Amino acid sequence: MIGSVTTPAASPATTPAASAQKAALAKVAKDFEAVFLRQMIGSMRQATLADGTFDSSASDQFRDMQDSRLADSMAATGGFGVAQLLLKQFDAHPGTAPVAAPAAAAVATPPVLPL
Repeated sequence: MIGSVTTPAASPATTPAASAQKAALAKVAKDFEAVFLRQMIGSMRQATLADGTFDSSASDQFRDMQDSRLADSMAATGGFGVAQLLLKQFDAHPGTAPVAAPAAAAVATPPVLPL
């Protein structure tokens, strides 16, 4: 019939549950990328040759907070690419993708220890 639009049957990949799981997986992948970047930036900070003149525990704490914020923003923009690689890996094997856990339980930020 001319002018009629046929809609294809919903495939398993387009169901609301599958798209919700894919969105949750994308969030967990970005959270993992942020944790990875925090660890990498922290390791780079430790690789200094000498202490600075104005270094103190307070400046170290603020530097750690700045590094954490930088890692979060780098992961949010996706410029580093770890999250995209994880999602690509899970798309290559759709039957093996784990059920996404809540983000708070999946990625926990380390506590700030008192000095």
